[in-house]
Amino acid sequence: MTLTELRYILAVYKERHFGRAAQACFVSQPTLSVAIQKLEEELNVVLFERTKNEIKPTLPGEVIIHQAQRVINEAQLLKQMATNYRDPLALPLRIGAIYTVGPYLFPHIIGRLKKVAPHMPLLIEENYTSSLHQKVLHGELDVIILALPFADPSLQIEPLYDEPFVVILPAKHPLAANKKLNPAQLQDERLLVLGKNNCFRDQVLAISPRTPGADEANELLPTTLIESTSLETIRHMVAAEVGISILPRSASGSGLYDDSVIAVREFTQPAPSRRIVLAWRKQFPNVDAIKALKETILSCELN
Repeated sequence: MTLTELRYILAVYKERHFGRAAQACFVSQPTLSVAIQKLEEELNVVLFERTKNEIKPTLPGEVIIHQAQRVINEAQLLKQMATNYRDPLALPLRIGAIYTVGPYLFPHIIGRLKKVAPHMPLLIEENYTSSLHQKVLHGELDVIILALPFADPSLQIEPLYDEPFVVILPAKHPLAANKKLNPAQLQDERLLVLGKNNCFRDQVLAISPRTPGADEANELLPTTLIESTSLETIRHMVAAEVGISILPRSASGSGLYDDSVIAVREFTQPAPSRRIVLAWRKQFPNVDAIKALKETILSCELN
């Protein structure tokens, strides 16, 4: 049994296809197939059910594959520990962030972090909370940046900052005459929100006036919901006077739009907000890199 064979079965498990798994591992399909067959013979277990249209793990295969992931993670840990003794800030740091944080945080921290750790390559990914969670657990990411609520006892989770929400609306909208707004004032407005399965959408709906007992359906009456794919698209739609929206304050800056097009208004107290946190595997050895990332983020004036 070798680490290479374990990587092969993990690739097949991920791709559900021997050809694509071989490409991902940069080997020929016969090489990968023979190695997996050899491992199955050594373990005396069939790892995958092979049909014409589907490749899926057997029940014992599922258990072995998950253990193989832990073995690969531990092997990577050994290499990282050795490198850390030489230069803890020379290893690549793989950072993930949710879509509603990454585009507005990374421009502030990348340059600063490169000054703190000039020899540390940064690999950046933006994704949904659920995907980032799985990737950090499986060792595909080292650290993730996301918003609460989030919990996992196997991860170290530390707070970064609290970010208030704001209302953005067309500059000529009647509500723009107010210096601050409360959620009740949004009752009759057309509200632009992200699509379903986005955690920020859920936070916005929790703020908005809602029909009693309609929590599960996320019904807002008489407010009309219009869904969009990104916060950037929402800002463009507000500029086009399609409706209003609630955004994290870091995402409210227009860039392309001045005050004559989009108005940004704070909420009255208690203002709704979200807490942004870092999360990483407790066994991750490069604590110096995590410390450098955290200190860099905290040094930025984000609020």
